[in-house]
Amino acid sequence: MTPRDPDAYVAGLRDGRAVYLDGRRVSDVTTDPAFRGAIASARALYAYQAEHAEEMTFTTETGARVNKAWMLPRSHAEWVERRRAMERWSELTFGMIGRSPDHVASTFVGFMVGLEVFRAHDPRRAAALESYFRYIRDRDLYLSYVIVNPQADKSKSASGQPGRDLVAQIVDEDSHGITIRGAKMLATSGVMADEIMVSGFQALMPGDEAYAFTAAMPVNTRGVKLHSRRAYAAAASSEWDYPLTSRFDESDAVVFFDDVKIPWERVFVHRDLRMAQAQWHETRAHVIQNHQCIVRLMVKLRFLLGLAHRIAEVNGILNFPQTRETLGLLAAKCSTIEALVIAMEAKGEVFHGYWVPDRPLLCAAQVVAQTTYPEFVEAIRGLSGGGMIMVPSSVADFDGGEIEGLIRAAQRSPATDSEGRVKLMKLAWDAVGSEFGSRHLQYEMFYSGAPFVTRGNAYRFHDWSGPKAMVDAMLASYDLPRRRQARAAE
Repeated sequence: MTPRDPDAYVAGLRDGRAVYLDGRRVSDVTTDPAFRGAIASARALYAYQAEHAEEMTFTTETGARVNKAWMLPRSHAEWVERRRAMERWSELTFGMIGRSPDHVASTFVGFMVGLEVFRAHDPRRAAALESYFRYIRDRDLYLSYVIVNPQADKSKSASGQPGRDLVAQIVDEDSHGITIRGAKMLATSGVMADEIMVSGFQALMPGDEAYAFTAAMPVNTRGVKLHSRRAYAAAASSEWDYPLTSRFDESDAVVFFDDVKIPWERVFVHRDLRMAQAQWHETRAHVIQNHQCIVRLMVKLRFLLGLAHRIAEVNGILNFPQTRETLGLLAAKCSTIEALVIAMEAKGEVFHGYWVPDRPLLCAAQVVAQTTYPEFVEAIRGLSGGGMIMVPSSVADFDGGEIEGLIRAAQRSPATDSEGRVKLMKLAWDAVGSEFGSRHLQYEMFYSGAPFVTRGNAYRFHDWSGPKAMVDAMLASYDLPRRRQARAAE
């Protein structure tokens, strides 16, 4: 079999899915200005994969040719092979599509690595998961997920939230499956995905059993409604003015499940408070899905590092000591993320026969990442100064006449011409100052969870035995003189 056909992927999105934006139902997401740019970028991922099949794909035991994100590596070497394919895909989008197809694929790989955990809780749900994994893997499907509750009263559990239908819950079930009602967030790339998984990552309490489920369905399933946030791409005046927004605005959406019926063969956790948490941490799904996130961030930081260096060149400040100090610090931080990726892979463990990255180092990378990205944004702003603001209003100002003449008189650089300077500063603004850029700052700060969550995980999974033993050994090596004398007398 051949890798997934990119045109077939796009055609499959014309399936009647219910996507709402600006008070209307979107008739065709593939042509709508709000989504067509990101969908074209997703298509390009599959096109590259088809053109570089040896690099990007592998053949499953059923004969399907699919992306290496679906691999279940049994060695460090296989894990590195898998990561390199994800790295290459991320390079095609400069790390700007946060929920590319390899992300939720990684989540399901994590579930499968820990399939025994599912079997111990409910063999029927485990069998459903195993069958579903083969289904989505062999078709190389694009999945999104919603695993966070809508924000309301954070002091209350899911069942204590105002409004009976606020948080997605099981409202009925029969011999055919379950019916769910309520909302979840935040379906990043959900508009351009084939299927969507709904689950929960937040802690549940006794009485919340109706919220303790994990299931999946096609995006066009009856009753699934995606309410998109503001589409930055729709407001992008041109590719020249918004080169990132116009291509990579992957969209985020609150998903409302309006009495959605899900068959049992697509239900993987069912009214199980214990399994609702175990599916993430006991299976290593949390590690494997977030490894993909850190790989993508690594690529994204490389892009921002290059952008910072180019800005310094264009502004003629590259040889200033303070500029080199800033760029050196950014380079070190970029290398730190890369080092953590390499280290978590090399220090990985064999878990149920599969190789998985080191969990404490993954947690460390998440903590570091949440502060690193804002530092890059701040540094790029500082290197740019007013340069990102003084750019002409739009590409229309390059009229070949009087206005363009004014631009050439006012926009100068020792490293490029006026057009090159404006082009770079437009890119810099789109990366860190536009609505698109601001959304990415918020996204990178919180996609792993609030800082107290990521830092709590870093504490929870760190091996404290060694550090504490060192302190205990030091304390045991000396004492009060009288105690030493008493021990000597004994």
